[in-house]
Amino acid sequence: MTHALSARKPLDTFGTGMLVLLCLCWSLQQIFLKLAAHDVSPTLQLSLRSLIAAAILGVIVLRREGRKILSDGTLGSGLVVGAAFAAEFLLVGLSLQHTTAAHSIVFLYTAPIFTALGMHATRPEERLNRRQWAGIAVAFAGIALAFLTKGAGSPSGAGPSMPGDLLALAAGAAWGLSTVLIRNTRLSDAAPDKTLFYQLLVAGVALYAWHLARPDAAPTWTPLAYASLAYLVIVICLFSYLTWFWMLRSYLATQMSVLAFLAPILGVLFGALILHEPLEPLFVTGSALTLAGILLVIRART
Repeated sequence: MTHALSARKPLDTFGTGMLVLLCLCWSLQQIFLKLAAHDVSPTLQLSLRSLIAAAILGVIVLRREGRKILSDGTLGSGLVVGAAFAAEFLLVGLSLQHTTAAHSIVFLYTAPIFTALGMHATRPEERLNRRQWAGIAVAFAGIALAFLTKGAGSPSGAGPSMPGDLLALAAGAAWGLSTVLIRNTRLSDAAPDKTLFYQLLVAGVALYAWHLARPDAAPTWTPLAYASLAYLVIVICLFSYLTWFWMLRSYLATQMSVLAFLAPILGVLFGALILHEPLEPLFVTGSALTLAGILLVIRART
């Protein structure tokens, strides 16, 4: 373990370029979901992308592990982490029905705050120091300020609303919980593709069950809906997630975490440029404070 940690290197030109590309991919996830929402609900899109990607990863893991696939003691942990992952994306899908893509991605990226709090409570070596607590205070002040921009919202989810933003914030908490669970279970030593397989499989089944239980309109499979699904499966699930896991094994996680905050910034910009979402001054200021607080938490680790 010590050798693996010491082998991780600072971000070089290739690593930086790849991480910027990943941020670009992630920033467009909510945009695609929102663009196709009139044809296929975001929760159904997320369900189908999870099931398709899980089937592909399942074949890969099965070919590598064979009959040992369920004998390494990770099944229970995988189901628990998968439930948290499912909750995250259910909340993302619901948030996009009630708020803008920009608001959804910014509040989703509060996840490091909840990860830091969870690790503080469960791992003695990751206790928060004073600078990190200050960063959390700044981040929550930014969240409070961003919430001041709320209007009444609309049934179609055309504008921001308090319920939609709260759902996105809850999604960030679920994302943080997933990270804490992975670090504190047998999955901490599991292969990345197997961990992702558990997450996607449970999320796909849970979200599809949610879709069947809801009186949503039948999906209309337009070219845009197919393009959104292809993007979610190929670019997000298979390319970006696996590349991120690979990079975590090659580069310093702190540097990667800092640069990853390009994603919500790009998400806000793309929301304005592609979806013509408003850039409310209070929301922009609150978002900047939130991201600054999160960066302080990450950079102040001892």
